[in-house]
Amino acid sequence: GLGGDGGDVIARAQPGSLAHIAKHPSRRFIAPNGGHSTSQRPCGSKGRDLVIHVPPGTTVVNGEGDRQQLADLDHVDATAILARGGRGGSQLTPNFSGVKGESRILRLELKLIADIGFVGFPNAGKSTLLRSLSNATPKVASYPFTTIRPHLGVLCYGGHEVTLADLPGLVEGAHLNVGMGHKFLKHVERTKALLFVVDVQGFQLSDHHDYRYAFETIQLLSTELELYKQGLVGRPAALVVTKMDTPGAVAKLQELVTKLNETKENQSEGSIPVFREVIPISALHGVAIEGLKKAIVQLLLI
Repeated sequence: GLGGDGGDVIARAQPGSLAHIAKHPSRRFIAPNGGHSTSQRPCGSKGRDLVIHVPPGTTVVNGEGDRQQLADLDHVDATAILARGGRGGSQLTPNFSGVKGESRILRLELKLIADIGFVGFPNAGKSTLLRSLSNATPKVASYPFTTIRPHLGVLCYGGHEVTLADLPGLVEGAHLNVGMGHKFLKHVERTKALLFVVDVQGFQLSDHHDYRYAFETIQLLSTELELYKQGLVGRPAALVVTKMDTPGAVAKLQELVTKLNETKENQSEGSIPVFREVIPISALHGVAIEGLKKAIVQLLLI
């Protein structure tokens, strides 16, 4: 008789999270063997496939060697065979013995799928902004790296629903995996448009780092995005200038806008985004939030 082929290990995109996989005792998934042949049933049954449910946006990466991406499950019900079952014993196999199925070490990475991704240095006010625009409640504090995991919120405005992603703050060298590095940048790939969030007062990570003016932070953010993946800077983008309630904010905003206009006229293509709008706000006090909601929706409609 003929032995049944072993089952395959399959990933299928379904709404949910990767938490159940992370909690699996060994994180080792084995599909059942195929059935033996019998006198009543000369052809053994195929082993049942083992289906692992993963959230949409999950990519399958080779866990060894080149880290090559093997599959991209970017929508509900997308499937990928992670490991094929072995062939059942027959005249085509040595000594009529079954052949072992594939054994692979794979890595599952989740890239958030969102309409708008917030791009900014730590403590630029991204989490406060998300709370002002949506029903999300990310943690907010006065020290860098408050956000260590992405937060999602939904903006409802004018009959539109827009998914917003507050992503961990970048630092210089992120494209080389410094700081949050690739854990942040991989999520940017999925967004349809970018919202640069910049503190009008500029940014300094610590006393051991250089102080950066607001315009310099835009240049650095753009550089990190482009070095990570060419073309990200070319996506539709708007600029939100935060903390307009702080001393000297109006004068610094005028300096920033002047610098942006000068750069727009003289810049080489792709050095920084061509912002559709520049929106100064105070998320803490709710200043100009309604106008920003409208600008975000329009950013996706263009």
